[in-house]
Amino acid sequence: MRARHGVLTALACGLFAALSASAAPLRWAAQNDILTLDPHSQNHTTSLTIAAQVYEGLTRRGENYQPEPALATRWSYVSPTQVRFELRRGVKFHDGSPFTADDVVFSFARIREPQGAMQAYVSGIREIRKLGDYTVDLMLEAPAPLLLQNLVNFAILSRAWAVRNHASHVEDFKAKEENYASRNANGTGPYRLVSWQPDQAVQMVINKDWWDSNKGNITELTYLPIKSAPTRVAALLSGDVDLVTDVPPQDYQRLKTDKRLKLMEGAEVRTVFFAMDQSSEELRDSSVKGRNPFKDKRVREALNLALDREAIKRSIMRGLSVPAALMVPPGVTGYDAALDTPLKLDADKARKLLAEAGYPQGFELPLRCPNNRYVNDEQICQAAVAMWARIGVRVRLNAQPMSLHIQALERYESPFYLIGISMPTYDAHQGLQAWGHSRDARGNGGQNFNRLADAALDTFVERIQFEPDASARNALIREALLRVRDEFLFIPVHHQIRPWAMKPGVNTLHRSNDTFEARFTTLP
Repeated sequence: MRARHGVLTALACGLFAALSASAAPLRWAAQNDILTLDPHSQNHTTSLTIAAQVYEGLTRRGENYQPEPALATRWSYVSPTQVRFELRRGVKFHDGSPFTADDVVFSFARIREPQGAMQAYVSGIREIRKLGDYTVDLMLEAPAPLLLQNLVNFAILSRAWAVRNHASHVEDFKAKEENYASRNANGTGPYRLVSWQPDQAVQMVINKDWWDSNKGNITELTYLPIKSAPTRVAALLSGDVDLVTDVPPQDYQRLKTDKRLKLMEGAEVRTVFFAMDQSSEELRDSSVKGRNPFKDKRVREALNLALDREAIKRSIMRGLSVPAALMVPPGVTGYDAALDTPLKLDADKARKLLAEAGYPQGFELPLRCPNNRYVNDEQICQAAVAMWARIGVRVRLNAQPMSLHIQALERYESPFYLIGISMPTYDAHQGLQAWGHSRDARGNGGQNFNRLADAALDTFVERIQFEPDASARNALIREALLRVRDEFLFIPVHHQIRPWAMKPGVNTLHRSNDTFEARFTTLP
């Protein structure tokens, strides 16, 4: 397989070079690499952003973020729990094979496999029935208000290609077991994969046989993962890259006034937070033996009280963050600014709570943190470690690249960790389902790496998923968010603000879900 991959890469590189003479190439940089090319493997925004250039779902997001037809041309409700999708005819995968209903049925079975992390986007779908080559019925467990939004992230693979290349099953990322789809791709989307060289570049070229008209003029697309913030900025200023989608906060003001560049500003629908193992009877690798401090609400509240979010905003984020009390960001359905007021720093009260909980001298434990995923993630962790030390909680920091960080989380090796969750459905349920619900085979709890198990919260999440009345649904979301906040089930830090910087001639859409789309991008 590796030999075959080498031949394909060589051929693809030849194609890339052949197009370069008349192409409009775009070089785009951000700090972290993708984790995989398998679109059913990891719910990781950078990986999914690259996959979205190549793969498509039955629906997609338009310029206004609303779901619109993609590989399905229309849909109709046979009943509240049976939705008929008419598939787009004449669509071809990048290898030339036709797209049919068989690929939809196959992809549904594949994305639901337990070793993947994308099941949540098809949760609530009991079955997909093929009625003909270009018609499928989605059989739902109950009416699903978010069906069309979720289907955006249900990537359709070619059944024939996957079977032929022994990639019928999702890779087991946690066990570090790859398959052909981990390093290769064959979608129906606007761009074809040329190559992926980990930690170096992902290269793509335009799919001239795409069924839709491309609103942009980018014919070559190169994604460059550049971990170092100074190096990333230097590459932009020197002209070696055309676009940076994660401007370092410390360089924001300088770049904003640089006439050689253009900045696009906007909030990101992402919340960065710390999660705590509240399930284990003994906290892993902690100085506390025979019990788990995180089971005590007073300990969780103390850690929240000791975190100076305003200092993090001021000193680390340079103002480019919104200190958070809620675990969902502005811009999503169910968010309420009136509820999103963080606790004020109160180290004295925090120490008192720890003493009441039986830890007057504090305790020691490890903290895992990524160092190349979120804006200044390692610096946030370093600052938090110093803040918690003031109340006697001594934290041993282990900062790693995201690829290693997420593997440790999936193996439940981290009793305390930092992570960020985006809301690509623009609905609070997506976050609540990902980190708030108990982890199960139906896709609930996909980002619940801290084994949170709160029966009341589980019930809220399940009711929200299928509640058709908007006002009743928003009331349920409010109750769920208040429970998470007031029980201190997490330690929210902030909602990210994500400016993009680019050459003046680059025209694109700033996306609050942090998903750059080349199909909306032009160069002179």
